[in-house]
Amino acid sequence: MKKSTYRCAAFIFTAISVLFINVNLFASEMDDRIETSAKQSYVFKTYLKGDDIKIQSQDGVVTLSGTVSEDSHILLAGETLTGLPGVKSFNNQLVVKSGLPAMNSDTWLGTKVKFILLFYRSLSATEISVSAKDGAVTLRGKATSMAQKDLATEYTKDIEGVASVNNEMTLPPVADKAGSQTMGERMDAMGGSIDDASITALVKTTLLYHRSTSAVKTTVTTKDGVVTLAGKARNVAEKDLATKFVSDVHGVVKVVNNMMVE
Repeated sequence: MKKSTYRCAAFIFTAISVLFINVNLFASEMDDRIETSAKQSYVFKTYLKGDDIKIQSQDGVVTLSGTVSEDSHILLAGETLTGLPGVKSFNNQLVVKSGLPAMNSDTWLGTKVKFILLFYRSLSATEISVSAKDGAVTLRGKATSMAQKDLATEYTKDIEGVASVNNEMTLPPVADKAGSQTMGERMDAMGGSIDDASITALVKTTLLYHRSTSAVKTTVTTKDGVVTLAGKARNVAEKDLATKFVSDVHGVVKVVNNMMVE
């Protein structure tokens, strides 16, 4: 009887040990997957590649540490982590490198404007020079069309902190050939398929940094590039503007705007 009891206890102990080991292995694999997915995401490879960011996951709780070149990078990194499968929560310990422009300074504003313009596929943002003086932003560079130049003005004017926009971008002597790609479209092509977590992070950051949508109570979900917006807008114009901004973000295939108008 005792031997039988011992054998039963040994069997139960063995079963529990195996289960415990399997659970730990699964958790470890999930943590490795989270860390790899973050590093391989479009946001980290494209917008945060120059930053010194360390990613550590423990049972789905992710810690970000290191330094970044702009405060907006802290937000973008965190939003990307939030959208990755398996992430339960994250602790964002990222800090901005010392010696960088003070927040709300002209240099800081110019850098932020250029960073946000990079999110839009329709703009050749890497060819746009941005400077700021007392909230007045000047854009220089080459636009592929008048429509693109006007769009750069519209997007910049609505970014938080911008008081006015002077667009000195030059236009080509002749219209671009039909079928030619903008810089944004070429960035999409080079980046390949953009992961949903990166798209969601870019969309959230875009809506936050535009004054017309910064106060909008919006939730964002992305599935295979299709972005669904939910929440509340103060009026129809605000809802429509959210759709316009989001539609032009890199990787967005379609926007489903289910926001309710208050």
